[in-house]
Amino acid sequence: MMEHSKILILDFGSQVTQLIARRVREAGVYCEIHPFNATEAQICAFAPRGIILSGGPASTLEANSPRAPDYVWKMGVPVLGICYGQQTMCLQLGGDVETGHHREFGKAQLDVKNPCALFDGVWKEGDHPQIWMSHGDRVTRLPEGFSVVATSENAPFACIADEKHHFYGVQFHPEVVHTQGGAKLLAQFVHKICGCGNDWSMKAFRAEEIDKIRTQVGTGKVICGLSGGVDSSVAAVLIHEAIGDQLTCIFVDTGLMRISEVEQVESLFRAHYHIPLIVVDARALFLSALEGVSDPEQKRKIIGRLFIEVFEAEAHKIKDVGFLAQGTLYPDVIESVSFTGGPSVTIKSHHNVGGLPERMKLKLVEPLRELFKDEVRALGRELGLPESFVGRHPFPGPGLAIRVLGDITPEKLTILRQADQIYLDEIRKAGLYDEIWQAFAVLLPVRSVGVMGDGRSYEHVLALRAVTSVDGMTAESYPFEHCFLARCATRLINEVRGINRVTYDVTSKPPGTIEWE
Repeated sequence: MMEHSKILILDFGSQVTQLIARRVREAGVYCEIHPFNATEAQICAFAPRGIILSGGPASTLEANSPRAPDYVWKMGVPVLGICYGQQTMCLQLGGDVETGHHREFGKAQLDVKNPCALFDGVWKEGDHPQIWMSHGDRVTRLPEGFSVVATSENAPFACIADEKHHFYGVQFHPEVVHTQGGAKLLAQFVHKICGCGNDWSMKAFRAEEIDKIRTQVGTGKVICGLSGGVDSSVAAVLIHEAIGDQLTCIFVDTGLMRISEVEQVESLFRAHYHIPLIVVDARALFLSALEGVSDPEQKRKIIGRLFIEVFEAEAHKIKDVGFLAQGTLYPDVIESVSFTGGPSVTIKSHHNVGGLPERMKLKLVEPLRELFKDEVRALGRELGLPESFVGRHPFPGPGLAIRVLGDITPEKLTILRQADQIYLDEIRKAGLYDEIWQAFAVLLPVRSVGVMGDGRSYEHVLALRAVTSVDGMTAESYPFEHCFLARCATRLINEVRGINRVTYDVTSKPPGTIEWE
């Protein structure tokens, strides 16, 4: 990425640090997230046009709380501090911060007092946009050279600026969708203040990554574990475009897949792309190992261990393989490295960074390592992958195992597959699939007594879930109309033998929640 204008984001542990990077990339500028304690040499090597300091869970007044490297203030590049980033900027440059008395969490209103280059074309003097606050501390005295740009009810220095040095600080979070004009503000910072070009696109990435793959692999052979999901599919197609039949894909049928999943993968990769593909039928192995297991984390560990064993055994049958391809994404990379010990490092309890055991002695090929999920989808479209693959809802690595609550049996999996297919079919018929970020059925570990026709029944209860999300960091339940849910329930009870009650889950994932499927 050395050819691109670049922004460096220093992470202080906020769980929404990734959103800053996404907004910057959406503005057409390449950026990376590095730990707050990056060395001077590392920062110089990255050569950023500007630096953004993220929020974080610590208090700047705590002993040994994180600070930005002193070199940041001497580089001569613009700096934007967000929330904790603003507070450490002020403390390090001679200002003051106080703690604990004027907390603000959630929506607030900004009062724009003075013009500022950061606000140019975004907000003007007298505007009162909605912003999103999440702080317990606040700045109480500005460093020399700074002036007030905007205030809020509990933050007298909600936005500050040192125009001479191009240092800016905001107490609110412009990266979240709840801040009106926040994405525009970040675009203003990277384009107008930092002078970055609009040169980050999937077309450019595709060409650059193909060259990188060819250089890395040479004449070697690569194996790739396909899951049927977006990430591994896009990675496989990109690598195949780069090196052709030097790539072999392995798809492990765990018995925990959706209806027709195996057939769809075979059709796309063998028939359409002509990519060498090995399909391993391991259904009996996985279901036997999962018998009687109810705990979801134990299910994940069993599935992960068996997948590695099956994949490794199959890989050994291919001669002279030197590389392993993975669909590792940038969030996986960030979450696998503890920058601060804050929430951003514990969002996932499972990821694929590092992959298979070291004993396989394979070098990793991770062409998506620098991309976020929405960028992977854009790359998939650039590569010509069908929308049915590119636009599909996220599907968990453990498959249906964690959507069958309680112990797993072949009967329960059959019920869930049929129910999930009917539910998604109704969503598509209603034209709602692309409005919903993720929808799926869950088989609950309870049975219900009911009357069906002239007989009494004692069968399973099914839960339906659907959520909307802009970025997967926060989510809300989708507001289906009652007639839609009634139609789904009627079809499910009539067409799926084994359930007699259907419920809709209206829980959401609010800001602050860090575990999501």
